Amino acid sequence: MNGAFADVLLLLAIAVVLVWAFRRIKLPAILAYLVAGIVAGPDVTAWIKDPDEYHFIAELGVVLLLFSLGLEFSLPKMIAMRRLVFGLGAGQVVICSLLFAGLAYLFTADWIAAMVIGGTLALSSTAVVIKQLGESSQLTTRKGQATVAVLLFQDIAVVPMLIIIPLLASTSVEVSIWESLGIALLKGAGVVVLLMAIGKWVLPHIFREIARLRTDELFVLATLLVALVAGGMTHLFGLSMALGAFLAGMMLGESKYKHQLEADIRPFRDILMGLFFITVGMQLNLMVFLNNLHWIVLGVVLIGLIKMLVIRALAGFMDEREEDAWGAGLMLFQMGEFGFVLVSLALSFALLPQDIASLLVGVGVLGMAVTPLIIQRCRELVKPLLRKVKTTAADDIQQPDVSEPKRVLVLGFGRVGQTVSRFLTNEQIPHLAIDHDSKRVQEAIAGGANVFFGDGARRDILKAVHADQVELIIITFAEDQKALDVLKAIREINEHAEVIVRSRDDLRLEDMMNAGATQVVPDTLEASLMLVSQILSRTGIPIRRILARLDQARRSHYGDMHGFYPGETTDMDPEKIDRLQFLHAVQLSDNAYACGKELAQLGLDELAIQVKSVRRGSDEFSEVHGDFKLQKGDVVLLAGGPRAIEAGESYLLNG
Repeated sequence: MNGAFADVLLLLAIAVVLVWAFRRIKLPAILAYLVAGIVAGPDVTAWIKDPDEYHFIAELGVVLLLFSLGLEFSLPKMIAMRRLVFGLGAGQVVICSLLFAGLAYLFTADWIAAMVIGGTLALSSTAVVIKQLGESSQLTTRKGQATVAVLLFQDIAVVPMLIIIPLLASTSVEVSIWESLGIALLKGAGVVVLLMAIGKWVLPHIFREIARLRTDELFVLATLLVALVAGGMTHLFGLSMALGAFLAGMMLGESKYKHQLEADIRPFRDILMGLFFITVGMQLNLMVFLNNLHWIVLGVVLIGLIKMLVIRALAGFMDEREEDAWGAGLMLFQMGEFGFVLVSLALSFALLPQDIASLLVGVGVLGMAVTPLIIQRCRELVKPLLRKVKTTAADDIQQPDVSEPKRVLVLGFGRVGQTVSRFLTNEQIPHLAIDHDSKRVQEAIAGGANVFFGDGARRDILKAVHADQVELIIITFAEDQKALDVLKAIREINEHAEVIVRSRDDLRLEDMMNAGATQVVPDTLEASLMLVSQILSRTGIPIRRILARLDQARRSHYGDMHGFYPGETTDMDPEKIDRLQFLHAVQLSDNAYACGKELAQLGLDELAIQVKSVRRGSDEFSEVHGDFKLQKGDVVLLAGGPRAIEAGESYLLNG
């Protein structure tokens, strides 16, 4: 037990260091996990002598990943995708299996080994591809859905492959294979129907009761239990655990608890997925890999080309767009995690030579390692293959008509941007929105919103939506630096439009005004104004007077609202501290330097501080000018940055 604990602790330490290092140089975390497995595996440090001990725990990561994927695909959506799953997916598996088996027979002259190799290479990596599709916001694009459809059929195809391999080692192959496949098909159909019935009529009631109790721990436990029980049921009937988890997720994907379930399971999924990729790295025989690197690289390229051409041809035959067909083919070029399972099973029945099995593992690990980079740059890699290349950055998304300039342009389509758009729509004001989140844009377009996919800081995108002719532009990004970059890009092509910028607070207000903003609306200050208006209204102040006060605050760019009294919980981030505006009261002692001097004499403006008010006994002077003379006992309220306040206090007291 102590040894196992030490092994897990060591794996976590290696993973943490490598993930940090890889992310610092902007490489995917999956590569870090693979390298961690290679380092800890039998061929380098031999810290982990038997990787198979961790295989079951790692497999749970794939189960939870497929459960999360199922939440994204409801039953109606899957029914709608049946053409892609059983057309494109089935065609890819059958054709690629035959082609790879034929090529393998030329080298091995053994038809049984060739069949195993063909089935192994026909599969792609569900774990890597789906994880990267989600991280790159391509899961809901057309090529992303085509890719997922193929992966789903591949996961189904694993079941007969797992049945066939043991039977290939027996003597009465012909009869046994068909009998076993028929029984497996009946079992599979039964467990699928059972899971779908439970998911539709039982699980919603269970989660409704759990939600009423408002216990987070119970919700998390129930989510894990459902995913694992569903996987266990399909495994019990000889099917893939991942398939059962996917079906359970798909059933719950139609419930109102979908997003909570996904949030609860994500931490467990990510940790276990990391362990899965570490075990993949452990399976690599480093000496075989290095000695045969040229053959392994050639194998990855050849396998990828065959898969890509087959999927491109099938997708084209099914009238898929050219860029989607090439994109799906490119993303599925690698050997998958179930390939390692098939290779291991074939080795146990002596159906594969050891050297070929090692080469297959090397091909699988290398393919998985480069997959994240390929998916991230999929669009750039596919463009040279297209007959007609699009000029915009939104090849996957149907863009709205922007042939004519709109009256209002909304940059950023988050919650604030969508709220602005709804009010403009209600008033029948023509407008167009831009957002760089492809999933959000696709959902919004499907819902009828007039949204354009693109980066609002790029001049070519702004010109494409006629930002140089628009009268009013609203920038709603949550990141102030992003809003500032977009504002500068707008002013380069349009100097006359009114630009209203949403800001999180007033730290960058002056920068935005200097960059050309007509009005900056800080969230924190506007929230304060709304709160004040509600308070004044309930104290009997006339609404006209309240509105006048609010208008005055906005016209003065919230001048009287800048600055606050800091406390122990104030965020003193070094990157922000110079932009913060603090308030600080300084009481002048009898021998203070400022006593008897006028404000103009002191020259406090040179220290970048303002005198907001002076309290003298029971009198408060809220407006003080240069001829105001300070006296001993005065309490001077200073406004400015933290360092300026400190310098101002020292100057008033000591000179």
